[in-house]
Amino acid sequence: MKLIQQGIEKNLIQFDEEKKLITYLYQNKKRNYTNPEEQVQAETFLKLVLEYGYPVKRIQQFVSVKSGVSNLESDIVVYKDDAQTQPYIVVECKSKTISELEFKEAIKQAFSYANLLAGTTKFIWVTKGNTQRFFQFDKEKNLRIKKSNIPYYGENSVNKYSFAKGGYYVDKIQGIPKQIKVPDLQPVSEKELSDVFKQAHDALWAGGELNPSQAFDELDKLIFCKIRDEKNTKKGQHYEFQIYNEDDKDEAKNLADLKERIIKIYEEGKIFDPEIFNKPIDLTPERIETIVGYFQEISFLKTDLDSKGKAFETFLGTYFRGDFGQYFTPRNVVKFAVDVLPMTYKSRVLDTSCGSGGFLLYCLDKIRKQADLEYNVTIPDEAVEHFNHWHGFAEKNLFGIEINDQISRVAKMNMIIHDDGHTNVINFDGLFEIDYIAKNCNGKKGNSGFEKNSFDFIVTNPPFGSIVKQSEKSYMQTDGNTAPYYDFALKEINWIDKQLKSKHLTTGRENQSTEILFIEQCHRFLKEGGYLGIVIPDGILTNSSAQYVRDGIEEKFRIVAVVSLPQTAFTNTGAGVKSSVLFLKKHDAKTTENIRAIKLGLQDDLAKQTDLKMFVEKMELEKKAKLKPLVLQYEKAKKKLQGQDLSAADLASLEDLKVKDEAIKSQRDEISQEYNDKLNAFKEELEERYQAEKQAKLPDYPIFMAIAEFIGFDATGRIIPQNDLIEISEELKRFIAAIEARQDANFL
Repeated sequence: MKLIQQGIEKNLIQFDEEKKLITYLYQNKKRNYTNPEEQVQAETFLKLVLEYGYPVKRIQQFVSVKSGVSNLESDIVVYKDDAQTQPYIVVECKSKTISELEFKEAIKQAFSYANLLAGTTKFIWVTKGNTQRFFQFDKEKNLRIKKSNIPYYGENSVNKYSFAKGGYYVDKIQGIPKQIKVPDLQPVSEKELSDVFKQAHDALWAGGELNPSQAFDELDKLIFCKIRDEKNTKKGQHYEFQIYNEDDKDEAKNLADLKERIIKIYEEGKIFDPEIFNKPIDLTPERIETIVGYFQEISFLKTDLDSKGKAFETFLGTYFRGDFGQYFTPRNVVKFAVDVLPMTYKSRVLDTSCGSGGFLLYCLDKIRKQADLEYNVTIPDEAVEHFNHWHGFAEKNLFGIEINDQISRVAKMNMIIHDDGHTNVINFDGLFEIDYIAKNCNGKKGNSGFEKNSFDFIVTNPPFGSIVKQSEKSYMQTDGNTAPYYDFALKEINWIDKQLKSKHLTTGRENQSTEILFIEQCHRFLKEGGYLGIVIPDGILTNSSAQYVRDGIEEKFRIVAVVSLPQTAFTNTGAGVKSSVLFLKKHDAKTTENIRAIKLGLQDDLAKQTDLKMFVEKMELEKKAKLKPLVLQYEKAKKKLQGQDLSAADLASLEDLKVKDEAIKSQRDEISQEYNDKLNAFKEELEERYQAEKQAKLPDYPIFMAIAEFIGFDATGRIIPQNDLIEISEELKRFIAAIEARQDANFL
């Protein structure tokens, strides 16, 4: 877009009002700009003029080329002379979306045009916008040498390097140091980066030699190399992660040198990050060249956070949903959950099921923005403090757990793309006993700190609907006498039933939903007073079958806020579960004990006040008394029907006995149902009294409730202007600040 704007300002191009037609002013040619190929051609034309410096009068577009009886059209020809009689560079432009195989066909097409034009043609440039191929050409000498670029105007040879940090590198020309000007890497838009990710991945696996999963792993390694090279290259140095060709080497040697450079970056990176990748790069030099070609012009460091985050997850979304059933949290929801929590650079922050790292990234960005407000980066000393402020948080205080090995590497890579914070992301089942997690992860390089009662904030979106079976996980198991690791792994027993039984066996559930277990695990990880922001399905808040979960939450946490999300919040990511963001603040141990004591005392009092056991026993005795004669009649009729003590007269009335038997059974069932209804009505009345008295006796506090009807995008993922989360965020921040200042009663 920057080139397009410059082209307009310099009167090289213009558009109609709807931007459907582009006019190349020097040739007075109108073309359809909605055509993706035309968009690439426009950018390429402007690069030739504005970056390479070629005079517009030496550039001809849409050049007619005669091939036998056919008339072909070459996209762009650059001439050596103003009269446009000596072709110098032949340029072929294609849409950014074409496949690698189609791109190779475009190269053949460009060579055919060069052969037809021949004469003084010396270079060929084939582009699809996000990747390029350059060749030195001489028809008479049959010369077709792959190059790293084309010459700049006024130069006869190609610079060895195409990109350098700061826009220049120093090289010796005939023994004399000379500063060579070349472009620096440039930021790109979210869509451009998404396209590059996808096309680079497709280029690796589409040929069939690698499956999509293998291709993704190899692409991840090369992105890691790209970012390391960008970070470590100093101003005035060329980048190693680029295609460059040395004239004294043939193509095979240049390819081998490229692979050697990339592997060197990778191996050096593994010294500092040994847990990111444990296997070497397994790609041919040709495939490495292809991927380097896609990424070499892009600056990951300069591309803004939102664009990188959205592009990375857009690319990942379809792939991981297809292979792993993962549903990534929408960016607006992530931003909202992180924004409202009062975390600082001193806070210890965790995501117990971090996926690709969305929550971690926004936590890091939040601390960076705090540093921006506190330090002036134009002052050297403050710039150092600014870096230490956010980087110390990323290195020591930001933690993530992800059960899937491949996605955990993605999370690390996502953090690396965003300038670090990947160190404390581990590949582990976040539901394991915390001591077990700590034992197996702490002590490894960069993975210490996973300890219970140690985190100030947890922000997470656990997987919905996943089931953990008792037979598969130790933390779900009980022997009947000892409780499992999770309270929520036990079958809930209504307090009334507990009052009626003298002995309570610990009965484990056969399975439990992961989102319910994660609530309890987060409680264990949090410090007293720590905050949890968690995306949960609404069933936990509303279903009667989940009352035991809500009871457990009220004992363990102060409920801070419930923010309801629209039904469409996750539709675009492939999930349709109605959800809310629940914010909780961990009680101290004494408060939890007091709440439990109040509830138990109230249950005992109500049982005594209503003579619960005596009432139930009385009901049972009355039911038995009414059923006894019917039972005797039933047994007598049953024996006759079974052929015992049957006389000839009995046989004649057998059908009458069957009818009588059915009537007896029906009457017996009616009596049983009558007393069961009485007992259930009594229990319901007692439960209502309990809930009412519990509400009166438990600590009273306000709860922030809000409904977000719109969250910045619709069901298709299309951005819309309405986003209720912005206003809700401001109010909720005020509410949480009031809680911390112990002034939340003002909100009642």
